[in-house]
Amino acid sequence: MARILPYEVHFVSPAQLTAMNDYAESRSPLDGAVLARYPYADDVTVEATLAQADQGWRHWRDTPLTQRQQVLRQFAVVLRQQTPALARLATLEMGKPIAQAIGEVEKCALLCEWYAEHGPALLADQTTPVGPDAYISFLPIGPILGVMPWNFPYWQALRGAVPILLGGNGYVLKHAPNVMGCAYLLAQCAEQAGFPHGTFSVLNVTPSGVSRAIADRRIAGVAVTGSVRAGAAIAAQAGAALKKTVLELGGNDPFIVLADADLDAAVQAAVIGRFQNTGQVCIAAKRIILEQPIAQAFTKRFLDATRKLVVGDPLQTNTYIGPMARYDLRDELHQQVQVSLAAGAELLLGGDKIAGVGNYYAPTVLANVAPGMPAFDQELFGPVASLMTARDATHAIALANHSEFGLSGALWTRDRARAAALARQLETGGLFVNSFSASDPRVPIGGVKKSGYGRELSYFGVHEFMNAQTVWFNRA
Repeated sequence: MARILPYEVHFVSPAQLTAMNDYAESRSPLDGAVLARYPYADDVTVEATLAQADQGWRHWRDTPLTQRQQVLRQFAVVLRQQTPALARLATLEMGKPIAQAIGEVEKCALLCEWYAEHGPALLADQTTPVGPDAYISFLPIGPILGVMPWNFPYWQALRGAVPILLGGNGYVLKHAPNVMGCAYLLAQCAEQAGFPHGTFSVLNVTPSGVSRAIADRRIAGVAVTGSVRAGAAIAAQAGAALKKTVLELGGNDPFIVLADADLDAAVQAAVIGRFQNTGQVCIAAKRIILEQPIAQAFTKRFLDATRKLVVGDPLQTNTYIGPMARYDLRDELHQQVQVSLAAGAELLLGGDKIAGVGNYYAPTVLANVAPGMPAFDQELFGPVASLMTARDATHAIALANHSEFGLSGALWTRDRARAAALARQLETGGLFVNSFSASDPRVPIGGVKKSGYGRELSYFGVHEFMNAQTVWFNRA
């Protein structure tokens, strides 16, 4: 197998930069240094990429499912072989602690293996009430454009791409500008795994380039993970072109702890659920809602556990919290914290940028958070936990639902029947009982309200971009 080219091959020299008008920039969150710059695709490059994607998927759709399964298995092999390069690059480009970056690559490999194993069952023809003379088959529709964020540069892309590719569609990745190195390296891994040229491709474009791709007849649909503003804009453009979209637009997930919960386990899960990936996670314990009788005890234990988190060099394996991915996002987070404090929130820990080199923000805990504060109403995408107290379970559910978002949530109680009943009252796309929110290929992920629509992963992730074709023999 050919060696994956090192990260530096994508670097553009200063002499070349003088000839560029636009480029995506990868800037180290460790010290602010420019790691690499990637020129945005011009019209000729966009046309070539879309033409290759169209040609690639037409070959891929005619590839037997057994062969597509084998390519996915090989993709898992390549990902594992290239884990050191992939993980280090994610750490360099967006600051992910290296141990978590290694875990992300392994999760992607497991994703490929799961879909490879379950492909025949997921794509099998379905019977109908008509009987043996009618069935439903699932056919690919073409290349799907994936507009992806930076916080999980491999998992975010592949959790949508792998089921799309399993079904015989193509995938065109438009990644976030600050992780374009990760995008190109991932595409190299896909090519080495055996995907036909153009089946998995990268398109480095500005928003106007995204618009052009959406309008192009060769793009069959669009999958977006990102902000509400970006999702709404892309969905409008796709709607005008009569193309399906799947949107995952983030949220401010509730983490509800009722009085009968296992408090030690809940605290441990809340710390992981809020601070993993330096708090830059869509499905995370963003609003921690505590039932009155246990609020004080939980808060003390949560503060003790948060103080023990290691903040430092993300290339060190013992680091749990690294620098935030972008300097502008740290400024935005700090502003949200300051406005919340001015509105009456109580600062229990942190609350400021960490002085010195690196884009670090101190692990922060806010208490007495209430509606009307950014810490309650908005998504805080960084290492900040918002604690609030509920009078009882009914009040906790009301606080949880008092949000324009509805992506995921967690509920802690020892009463399984009670949890099942309360789950039906929560306005979220997912609910994790006695755990923190997570993504897993065996179950769908997606949201309601302004968190978006459609689902990724599981059966749903395969079928979102498939043509459910009815075949009916001899109706006479």
